[in-house]
Amino acid sequence: MVETTSKTRERSLDIPEAVSECRCSRLRIGFFLLIASVMLVIYYVNLTEVGDLWSDTIQRIYNTTYNNSKRVAKTTISASSLDWTSAFFQVSEISVSTSALPGEQCTPETTYHVAYPCVYHFIINESKRCENEKPFLVLMVPVAPYNREARDAVRNTWGSEKMVMDKVVRVFFILGQPGPEGREELQQKILHESKEYHDIIQSDFLDSYKNLTIKTMVIMNWLTTYCQNASYAMKIDSDMFLNVNVLMNMLLNAPRENYMTGLVARGAIVLRNPQSKWFLPKDVFPEDFYPPYALGLGYVLSMDIPEKLLEGSKHVKPVYIEDVYLGLCMRYMGIHYTSQADQSLFNVFPVPYNRCRYSKLIATTTHSLQEQVNSWIDLKKPGPTC
Repeated sequence: MVETTSKTRERSLDIPEAVSECRCSRLRIGFFLLIASVMLVIYYVNLTEVGDLWSDTIQRIYNTTYNNSKRVAKTTISASSLDWTSAFFQVSEISVSTSALPGEQCTPETTYHVAYPCVYHFIINESKRCENEKPFLVLMVPVAPYNREARDAVRNTWGSEKMVMDKVVRVFFILGQPGPEGREELQQKILHESKEYHDIIQSDFLDSYKNLTIKTMVIMNWLTTYCQNASYAMKIDSDMFLNVNVLMNMLLNAPRENYMTGLVARGAIVLRNPQSKWFLPKDVFPEDFYPPYALGLGYVLSMDIPEKLLEGSKHVKPVYIEDVYLGLCMRYMGIHYTSQADQSLFNVFPVPYNRCRYSKLIATTTHSLQEQVNSWIDLKKPGPTC
């Protein structure tokens, strides 16, 4: 009886400890369930932002690894001269650079800034063409490395216009570096294409949508460095139809300084919806409206503008929306866009093909490369257009 009572007492003494352990277990389970719930909420609310952040993180890792794996060669422009874009690298004609300044780290403050403001180099260049051929107008066409079809479409249409109204016109395609998958094979194809056409300029930043501002500033640097003897330049997308004759007719009467025009947006509202492709948060751009800017589909500039945009870029916080960024640099430099009296010259929405209509516009987006080609072929047929 005594033994039984003793065991009962021992078991009764163990009960508080057991209850305590049970409570701790429930608390742990509750805690983990709370953490899991919070993580799920964050995941579903910020799915798009997480995806963008992950993509940009991968790009930064790739770019840093790629740049740090190379060696310095030839001439380097001072990093202080371009600020956020750092320095650009001069390489011999149609050659692949194996160089970069060591130790450059890419640490942007947010994913809305330029993805990685490092030292960028020209790995394929055409540094003597402007000097030797003395163009009046150069057409700078940003295009993805893999998009040979678009480059050929331009070469076979408006890019084939070499002499317009007795003025020399030249086309250059601006490429970034291909992504890791299939990079070596694609790079070899680009090299062969460059040797055949001598119209490719390639820099070693990673070619992506978020890096369009980098691509645009590479264009401005190239124009400033290698094409100062031209009178005008036009940045135009590869999916555009361009009537070079109407463009030239406009430029023959245009100012030679502080001139930049196109389809100029004024009073454009800043989009704050995180789901938008053009989302900018207030901490990156606090104003509610953008300053005037020329839509990136195609804008024309006198040859003093590129250097001034590079100067402005030293002082303006970069954003990934490239045409907006140029507008910010223009505002900083105190340069006003020139608006066209005829707003139908530049078209952001595809204009249905009409021979008379297309004979009067400068540029319009198209539904397809085939439409671009067909429109150009028809417009070039002999006979009256209207």
